[in-house]
Amino acid sequence: MSWRFLPAFSGIRRKFLQITVARRLHGSPPIVTPTNSEALLTLVAISLLGRGVDTFAARAFKALALPDGLVTDRFDPAAAIEPLGQALGVTPAGWRDRMQRAHQVAHAALTLAARANIAAIPIHAPDYPALLRHIIDPPCVLWLKGVAAALNHRSIAIVGSRNGTPAGSMTASRLGNDLAAAGISVVSGLARGVDGAAHRGALDAAGITVAVLGCGVDKMYPREHAALAASILERGALVSEFPPGTAALPPHFPLRNRIISGLSRAVVVVEAHLKSGSLITARAALEQGRDVLAVPGNVASGCYRGSHNLIKDGARLVETVEDVLDEVGWRPVPERPAGASDKRHEFNQLDGLVEPGGTIGLDELLARTGRPVTALLAELSELELAGKIAKTAGGGFVRLD
Repeated sequence: MSWRFLPAFSGIRRKFLQITVARRLHGSPPIVTPTNSEALLTLVAISLLGRGVDTFAARAFKALALPDGLVTDRFDPAAAIEPLGQALGVTPAGWRDRMQRAHQVAHAALTLAARANIAAIPIHAPDYPALLRHIIDPPCVLWLKGVAAALNHRSIAIVGSRNGTPAGSMTASRLGNDLAAAGISVVSGLARGVDGAAHRGALDAAGITVAVLGCGVDKMYPREHAALAASILERGALVSEFPPGTAALPPHFPLRNRIISGLSRAVVVVEAHLKSGSLITARAALEQGRDVLAVPGNVASGCYRGSHNLIKDGARLVETVEDVLDEVGWRPVPERPAGASDKRHEFNQLDGLVEPGGTIGLDELLARTGRPVTALLAELSELELAGKIAKTAGGGFVRLD
């Protein structure tokens, strides 16, 4: 197998060369790696090997340096370099050249991270999430923007379709909101559709949410989620195994899915078709010993066939947050997060905005309640499921009770 640096890191290499040329031409101050740890530099270099192909390098490193998933005083990533080259099947001369180039790229990446206020969390650091360290192929380094403590919070992942139905987004928002209200962090991938709705639902409850990216945390994909990402940073975090400057490329997303499940106690799949990337996350969760749960949907819609297959194969059927908590054996925290709202009061308030048999439009509801659109849609979905309201042909809502 041929191991090389992929084009995804051309931006980092280009930036490194630009800085080097500038130093030579203009006598600018030398680059200072933002860490005193040679181990971190070595780990970043190792993390670049084989990127974009699979996680064989990560699995080999863990087998060599962390066979029990435990970090001891004897942990030395440099001691694993030579046997790692042998495991990857590279000749000694080729391996030395490859590691030299990897150290150069790693040095540039750490410098860019320091300038962008991005933390590099090595696998042996106390802040590195304990759950993630124990998977078979943990990233050697996590790049983080935001609150590091969010990575070691009680967490549940919510994943699903990027191009799903409004009902799927409503369900994801409601679950994200209810989990956050129970004091649980919501982990997802910041993608369109279900992921974004889950993050917003958690934020609407003033909760903690973590987004795992398929690019560097200094890049934004999709671009329209820039404001959402900024909100996440207030209490949660953006994380990635890809160094700053790495673009979002198709091979990155299946790789990042194992991190979404690895950070979480369980994965809830909302609205997944047969070829949904969220099924990759579910498979990774099973391999990691995590619980997999799925939300059922309309049998006439292909949007739920992947979810239904998971249920057929033994995944727990999820209707409410209580189903999730019961499956993992957790209880809600006694107090709601600061700033969180009382949903029961909001339901009563919303219920009283229109007389029985009367109709009201979504725009008017938004104006009269002042609620965030994702939270309002989630509440309307619950009222509809409870038989209190129904959608009209014109997109409004009629009160039934």
